[in-house]
Amino acid sequence: MAHLNLLPWRELRRKELNHQVRNIAIGVAILMAGLVYWAYLFMGGLIEEQHQRNSFLEQQIKKVELELKEVNKVKKKKAQLLARMEVIQKLQSDRTRMVKLFDGLARNLPKGMYLSLFEIKGNKITLKGSADSNGTVSKFMRLIEGSEYFTTPNLNVINIKDDKGLRVSNFTLKFQFTKAKKKPEMEKDSKSGESAAKKKGTR
Repeated sequence: MAHLNLLPWRELRRKELNHQVRNIAIGVAILMAGLVYWAYLFMGGLIEEQHQRNSFLEQQIKKVELELKEVNKVKKKKAQLLARMEVIQKLQSDRTRMVKLFDGLARNLPKGMYLSLFEIKGNKITLKGSADSNGTVSKFMRLIEGSEYFTTPNLNVINIKDDKGLRVSNFTLKFQFTKAKKKPEMEKDSKSGESAAKKKGTR
């Protein structure tokens, strides 16, 4: 039986296996490099997209802030206009009451009475003057008490003698502005209307 030399074949087989292993290793390395590069590109795309979203959100936030500033300006202007309207309405109401006050004083100031001081501080009015008698002062006091625009009258009278020996009543009268009070007739009408409404409701 002849002997066969298998060493050359084994050597070739080993070289071929090494070559295959090297090719597989190179292929795996290339595949891993491709996967890493793809992952890098994918993550870069996500990061860029997030940057774009952040930039869009920042722009929208700036727009909203500008709109809020405009809204605050409008609210501020509105508050200023409302304050001016309140001042104007108050001045108009005070002017009406002042006209009625001066008109009432001019029309109803009793004879024998003279005013030396007319002072207004806010809603408070101070009148000073002199009269020929306490009756004249009382008449003027009834005028003030009967007014629908003035309340809480406070009267102080001092009786003295003048240079001619006549008695003079010096007075100081203080009262306040107020809203128009209902007249007794109006109050009666309103009460009668309320009672009539209640009777109708019970029927």
